Amino acid sequence: MDDSLAHPSSELKKPQQPNDDVGEDQEESGDEDEGTLDWTKLLPASARPIIPKRGEKEFEPSVEGGSNLQQHILNRSRNAMFDALKATRTISQKSLCYGIYHPSLSRVSVPIARGQVINTLGHSVPRPTILPDGSNKIQKRLELLPEEAIYLIERGSLFCWKESDVAYGGESDNYPFEIVGGAPMAVQQAFSEMIGKEGLSLEKYQVYSYLKRLGYSITRTHPPNEHYPTADPFPYMKLPVAPPHPQTIMKRAHEIFRIIPDSVCKVLNWVLGKRGFTWWRPLSFGRWICGRVRYGDIFKQLRFIPAGHSVPLYTPPQPITTEPQTKPESPYKFFYNVYKPPTPFKKSAPGPPDYQIAVVNARTTLMPTLHELTALYDISPELPVPVPKYKRPSPPGQPPRGPNPFSALRAGKKTVVVAVVDAGNVGFFRFAQGEWGEWPMVS
Repeated sequence: MDDSLAHPSSELKKPQQPNDDVGEDQEESGDEDEGTLDWTKLLPASARPIIPKRGEKEFEPSVEGGSNLQQHILNRSRNAMFDALKATRTISQKSLCYGIYHPSLSRVSVPIARGQVINTLGHSVPRPTILPDGSNKIQKRLELLPEEAIYLIERGSLFCWKESDVAYGGESDNYPFEIVGGAPMAVQQAFSEMIGKEGLSLEKYQVYSYLKRLGYSITRTHPPNEHYPTADPFPYMKLPVAPPHPQTIMKRAHEIFRIIPDSVCKVLNWVLGKRGFTWWRPLSFGRWICGRVRYGDIFKQLRFIPAGHSVPLYTPPQPITTEPQTKPESPYKFFYNVYKPPTPFKKSAPGPPDYQIAVVNARTTLMPTLHELTALYDISPELPVPVPKYKRPSPPGQPPRGPNPFSALRAGKKTVVVAVVDAGNVGFFRFAQGEWGEWPMVS
């Protein structure tokens, strides 16, 4: 089969004439049946080019380089990819928006908004508008931030014009150009004029477009103006409490009799001089007098070094100089609020975000310091303790099982997500704040 494919035997046939002999037709049909398969007849005759679907590999790499049939299949797939890339991008008029870019505001107003994509983009702002009779009136209009406008222009859902004093259109039959005035903007011009405005960098736009293509809804963490909708504060995460387990009479009596010696030990501990900590007496005398030694009490007494995130961080002393020193601004600040795709999102009243993301450039930004991470942790919400996954229900006679400390330490008490852009490659890193003081390994 491979040898027959190496030398194609099919030839181009002349168009059939009305006066051709029937015998010649039979011979030609016989020759065609004996030839190889015509793969061009298997291609779908579609009216417009389509993007080929992903599939498995055509063949495994081999030393010989593959057979002629495999090479033919690869060439056909490659040509289909090139045809899809060379196709002209089109968009339906039902989902096409028209906007005007205002350089003085760094905003794009959208007088004509269409399609479903605009439902999660833009915000309403009252602006002075000149009416046809010449009067000035405050009216609300839809405005896009620079990243929202570039995203719509790049995906072909927005025709944008730059605000200009030159009158374009004006005729009644020139809709929608009678509403949108100015000079049309290309994609390159939109990038060059909007990148760098309103705190938007190229890395931040790349993160924005990457998440929007995945279906996330994104807003700014810090509102650029007073009319921008702000996200709701994070709700208080109440930790799950296990239901009380019914105790027997013996267990209740044991708890009652244990409280009495503990109280006596505390009084003796205070009376015998354990009023302040010293390095020579890390343990109390009352423990040995009472005759009750437990591992939890011993390790609790040995924790004399302050630990935990409530302890203030060490700040090195600054040199005394006469010149005022300005502290450099940290690049690790939350810039985007991210909402998951299945989350019900309303752009006029967004709820608490699922994630808050800080965007940095990998080529110019170092790893975050402990002070920078602490500043992000201070404004992040506390996460609930992971609930243990039970494969089977516990017997009714046993107490409910508590949360696994290793799962809680792995998940972290608070989480910070940092988007790192390295020459166009977007990556996300999660920094979790562990709480080792709340989960002692020996108790």
